[in-house]
Amino acid sequence: MTVTTDTTRPSPTTAPQTAPRVAVLLMGYGEVESYDDFANYNEQALNLLTAKFAPVPLWLYPPLAKLLAIFDRHEWDHQHGHFISPHNAIFEEQRAGIEAELQKRWGDRVQVFKAFNFCAPHLPDQVLEEIRAQGFDRILIYPLLVVDSIFTSGIAVEQVNQALSTYPGANATEHWLQGSRYIPSFFDRPEYIDLLANLVTEKIQSDLAVAHLAPQTAIVLMNHGCPHKAKGFTSGIDESQALYERVRERLINRYPLISVGWLNHDTPLIDWTQPNATLAAQNLIGLGATALVFMPIGFATENHETLLDVEHIIGSLRRQHPEVTYVQMPCVNAHPQFMKMAADWADPQIADLLEADAIAVNPTMAVAQAQGFKSHSHDHDHHHHHDHHHH
Repeated sequence: MTVTTDTTRPSPTTAPQTAPRVAVLLMGYGEVESYDDFANYNEQALNLLTAKFAPVPLWLYPPLAKLLAIFDRHEWDHQHGHFISPHNAIFEEQRAGIEAELQKRWGDRVQVFKAFNFCAPHLPDQVLEEIRAQGFDRILIYPLLVVDSIFTSGIAVEQVNQALSTYPGANATEHWLQGSRYIPSFFDRPEYIDLLANLVTEKIQSDLAVAHLAPQTAIVLMNHGCPHKAKGFTSGIDESQALYERVRERLINRYPLISVGWLNHDTPLIDWTQPNATLAAQNLIGLGATALVFMPIGFATENHETLLDVEHIIGSLRRQHPEVTYVQMPCVNAHPQFMKMAADWADPQIADLLEADAIAVNPTMAVAQAQGFKSHSHDHDHHHHHDHHHH
């Protein structure tokens, strides 16, 4: 009896090699939980985000970050009664929820990790080191931001690339990462669009329909603001606009007063997407709206923009138009339907990663290859032409 169990059970040393495992790297911005971290956070954000569209010289980042920290502290602490962002806690719920869904299907061959663009101890390089240490050799990069562009999700890839280039050290001949996939965005996923439209409809029916006619019930669908010019980077305007149009389509026959409202960071000298959420709301009130629903569609996770910025907007509108009813809705956050769909979107990529053969990459060959391609370009042109001829 003992002999059988010994022979049928694979020895511990061979097991990990035969079964590949996938680390899903869920990526968000992260937000500070201590006011002392504002300056550091702002400096990271200036370096990674603002640098891509604003003409700010590098030496200005540290003092600018400190100055912005004073404004942030005033807004969060004094204007909003010691506000602490729930973003990181919600993101952890999303991580756990998506992992639970994926492990129903894949067991412990799949694990979900979270990384924050601007917040230690969850910076991408820190999390990738943990993933490597736990023996994963395949990753799925998954920015949990609705709008995909080289601009927003691109910073996620930028940070992952920086981290991957530091391991396994400059001279190692085999990289630890043997497979990767990427989920760009879900702006065009019908189930996400349906969920947003249904949440708005349910809210109106439960809270507003008793006192407001449908044509007088207006909806501001809020997207992540985008600069029009971003040093040649695609800034996500097209995807955000497409998302808005699709949600609007689901609602407009019943509720004709709908506008996009962009949540912009109003930096000077930058041409931002319009109308911003305030202007959108004022326009709808001008068209006869007696109730306004603010629904964030361009953010999957609550953050200070969807909370504080929208509170500011509603506060100032209320002072001008106290007769109007204002409703502030949450992001999808850890809504069970969203957890399930987010896991579904990852499924085919995970299947690909688990089934694909491991690819050993030798990072030391990259420079030699770049040189080689330069000298052999004539030879490659010939091959390419030859292949083309056969097709």
